[in-house]
Amino acid sequence: MANQAKTHKIKMMEEQLAKKLNRQVVGSLVGCVHCGMCDESCHYVLAFPDDHKMTPSYKADQVRKLFKANHDWTGSVFPWWVGADKVPLSDDDLETLKDIAFGTCTNCRRCTLSCPMGVDTATLNRIMRGLLSHVGVMPEGVRVVSKDQWEIGNQMGVLKEDYIDTIEWMSEELEEDLGHAEATIPMEKKGAKIMYCINPREVKYDPRTIKEAALIFWAAGEDWTMPDEGWDNTNFGLFSGDDGLGGACAKREYEKARELGVDKIVISECGHGFRSTRFEGVNWAGESEPVPMESSVMTMLNYVREGKIKVDPTKNPEKMTFHDSCNNARSGGFFEEPRELLNLVAMDFQEMYPNRAEGFCCTGGGGAMSMSEYTPRRLESAKIKADQIRATGAKVVVTSCHNCVDGLNDLIKHYKLDCEVKQLVNLVANALVLDEVEKPVEEVAVPEEITVKPVAEAEPLAGRKILVVDDEEDVRTFLITVFEDAGAEVISAADGNEAIAMAREHLPDLISLDLSMPGKDGVETFVELRSTAETEEIPVCVVTGHPEFRQVIYDRPVPPPEGYLGKPVDEDKLVAYASHILEHRNEKAN
Repeated sequence: MANQAKTHKIKMMEEQLAKKLNRQVVGSLVGCVHCGMCDESCHYVLAFPDDHKMTPSYKADQVRKLFKANHDWTGSVFPWWVGADKVPLSDDDLETLKDIAFGTCTNCRRCTLSCPMGVDTATLNRIMRGLLSHVGVMPEGVRVVSKDQWEIGNQMGVLKEDYIDTIEWMSEELEEDLGHAEATIPMEKKGAKIMYCINPREVKYDPRTIKEAALIFWAAGEDWTMPDEGWDNTNFGLFSGDDGLGGACAKREYEKARELGVDKIVISECGHGFRSTRFEGVNWAGESEPVPMESSVMTMLNYVREGKIKVDPTKNPEKMTFHDSCNNARSGGFFEEPRELLNLVAMDFQEMYPNRAEGFCCTGGGGAMSMSEYTPRRLESAKIKADQIRATGAKVVVTSCHNCVDGLNDLIKHYKLDCEVKQLVNLVANALVLDEVEKPVEEVAVPEEITVKPVAEAEPLAGRKILVVDDEEDVRTFLITVFEDAGAEVISAADGNEAIAMAREHLPDLISLDLSMPGKDGVETFVELRSTAETEEIPVCVVTGHPEFRQVIYDRPVPPPEGYLGKPVDEDKLVAYASHILEHRNEKAN
């Protein structure tokens, strides 16, 4: 190909590509053997199985051709074989590339897991996006958002005064709700332990999440602040492929943290915000990590683990499932912590399959929500995620990403699913157990007739047989008393072996199981119960003080327990939890 046949934009792209080449990128450029094993990992391929242009290898080949033609010996010797003779030449070709790079891939990286050669197709697609953005070829939505983030400092163009007004509005509401003058949202507090950064969507469309986070910080007695600038944890440089924008966005947060002298940046629930701030941003900005950073999911989980906040899962009784954000999960290794927190603050959690690293994208990732021209294609590709959600029967889809909130809401509406989307901050705030605030008591007229509670309500566990397993005698006595007072017939065991024998003999309706026991501990006991035909269907509620409950029991090759309560146990919560588990079992049986 003669260079003079190429447009100026294409020459600029080729020059820019040379700056992107490193060992990781080149390895992915030369490693693909076109085996097709990645095809079924892509939600676009599954939605459009007859269109070969949807396959991950085809998408990656678009940048691979440029590499072969300009940097690899095979492009000189066998250009017809490696596609080096089919590089883009005209600006019309760039429009075609734009449709491929931005309109047929959300950069979810699921295909990477299926590749036997370790090719990271999403990285290659991001490079192609970056090359196109470098010469001004991008969807209009991406252009507008990038411009706002460059010029105004956040991706939704929220003006500083509007941001401050929203924070003050939420602060006033929080103070009014709690009746405490000190329950406010601090701004620009120097020397605070935490600087809390958020997604602009929270300011513009969902300020309740700001108030809910503030409520949690207040309940935990946290020393925290929100900055007046550098508060946007999102980063459209990740989506557009523009490393310069990515570095500028990240640097704003890091510099603000240094200015305020905080100990830690806490990043609100945003998948790409977490990835770009915590991992990618330090590279784009060309600096080492300025202060420790963590997702607000970890912050909330640690508050519960450490007893800084109390939560009541019975306040969130709906059946729930969890959607893994691609950037949190596949690109951040953030799998178990959200699930542990969800199980602590909700009653009924049902996994959707596949999940974790294997989970499918919400189809709103990669900046897709800003590209309206691709909405019909995006929603058609969302059918597989809609089918996943429908199969769980969940009424609430929980996610730790604002981008996923919008993507999931779109597909729920499009496919007419009977559920709603919530984030963990919503559930934690709702489950909080706060000290009662003294308020004037209004006199209420007493009705002439008073309905007496039926016996069934006074003894909600009547007719049930419960096996209590705990090695501590005083704990066993307490649990037995609570269950018996609620009408249950109770048997007990002091160790794992005794528990298994009694479970087989008596076939109880529910097992209350401690984890930390001498000899056969609760984890081994649980696995054996789940692996034995006679006992595998018996519901288990773990009642333990073990600090790492989820880590030691969740990844076992058996279904997870039906419930979890941390010690010390509240009597009412214990009975409510047991009743809920047993009612749910009856529903499943019917």
